[in-house]
Amino acid sequence: MILASRNPHKLEEVKAILGRDDLVLSPANLGEPIENDVTFAGNALIKARYVAERTGEAVIADDSGLCVDVLGGAPGVFSARWCGRHGADDENLHLLLNQIQDIGDEFRKAKFVCAAVYVEPGGQDIIATGVMAGSLLREPRGDGGFGYDPIFVPEGHDVTAAELSPEEKNSISHRGQAFRALVKELERHVF
Repeated sequence: MILASRNPHKLEEVKAILGRDDLVLSPANLGEPIENDVTFAGNALIKARYVAERTGEAVIADDSGLCVDVLGGAPGVFSARWCGRHGADDENLHLLLNQIQDIGDEFRKAKFVCAAVYVEPGGQDIIATGVMAGSLLREPRGDGGFGYDPIFVPEGHDVTAAELSPEEKNSISHRGQAFRALVKELERHVF
């Protein structure tokens, strides 16, 4: 099955969540779709449909991001390019920290949101979502994960998402929740 992504970190995470070694990234020669929807589900569908149309295969995809309460839900769908460049994780993280530097700890609530989708060429689309609530630190901690993980402390934990083992993170993460829910929907509707 194809994961509509070029992100090797995401591929390893989704493989672990789904317990599938046969998952592969989108072929590099397909180009990139323009993710111009204002929702996570909409952008995930854009990616999956783009790859499904070009390969003739069933595709899964996701879109996710960090939604900060005090910023009205931003960076949201712009999380991966918050600094103006896509995939500049360190720059995105530090820009966000600078933007909320004067915000008290009690107002640093945030959540990771993920929409996972399954698309068949000419067939049905299935969408599932997941949310991991938490709060933001003032300084990064931890070497695991990617993106905003080093500043995000999941609810009920005293460590960042970057300090959790991959198994611990996948068991509670927004992406883990979304893909597990997607599998349940697939079992009910497709398989």
